[in-house]
Amino acid sequence: MSNPVLFDNADGIVTLTLNRPKLRNPISDADMMEALIAALERIDGDMSIRVAILTGSGSAFSSGGNLKQMGEAGGLNDDLPAKTRRNYKRGIQRIPLLFERVEVPVIAAVNGPAIGAGCDLACMCDIRIAAESAHFAESFVKVGLIPGDGGAWLLPRIVGFSKACEMALTGDPIDAHEAKACGLVSKVVPDDDLLAEARKVAERIAVNPRHVVRMTKRLLREAAYVRLDTLLEMSAAMQALAHATEDHKEAVAALLEKRQPRFTGC
Repeated sequence: MSNPVLFDNADGIVTLTLNRPKLRNPISDADMMEALIAALERIDGDMSIRVAILTGSGSAFSSGGNLKQMGEAGGLNDDLPAKTRRNYKRGIQRIPLLFERVEVPVIAAVNGPAIGAGCDLACMCDIRIAAESAHFAESFVKVGLIPGDGGAWLLPRIVGFSKACEMALTGDPIDAHEAKACGLVSKVVPDDDLLAEARKVAERIAVNPRHVVRMTKRLLREAAYVRLDTLLEMSAAMQALAHATEDHKEAVAALLEKRQPRFTGC
């Protein structure tokens, strides 16, 4: 069987491709979960990597759960509910926690349906760009389940409480343009332009000093749930680190000399 997550590094911009197209890239399968977790840890630990793009192979971004496993014991589900709970905590719930810790910006290039946990996976990313053929569904209710991977935390923070309730309680899909209107994605592009557009956004991020990019993402993530005074304390500490970098000195010098900066990551 081929690698469930393809890893391509081109000039510090990594493209991760969920690679189970015949199954529509479910992330509930153990091999997919472990491969995605390993890829994210690899990205976060490599300071030469500046940005990551996450997409799916074939016609779907991710179908979320493996429907063949949902109605029977196996995978995350178990005959004993206590074991099912442990399976979720030790399985798919590791993914949103890892996305929260990863400091490299991650762009979701949503190339098709993002359903259930697939919709939540897109929400775990920092920036979402959709192909015109993409659609999104927080569809757990349709299969008699609740969002078990953090969707109830993620979705309201992105689209607001009312829209999140509409999506989660009806389970109905929304198309790419409605996703843009409610803030779920930042832009919609023709299918053939999706990866190129994601790469353009990644390149605009990658030209900036890598340490500052990582710290800025960390502050934006923390700002979702800490008090203002706590965030200001964190900002002061990180700013002290930023002031001490050679890249900051280079940025100021380049601005004064009216030239392009040459950042070294120091």
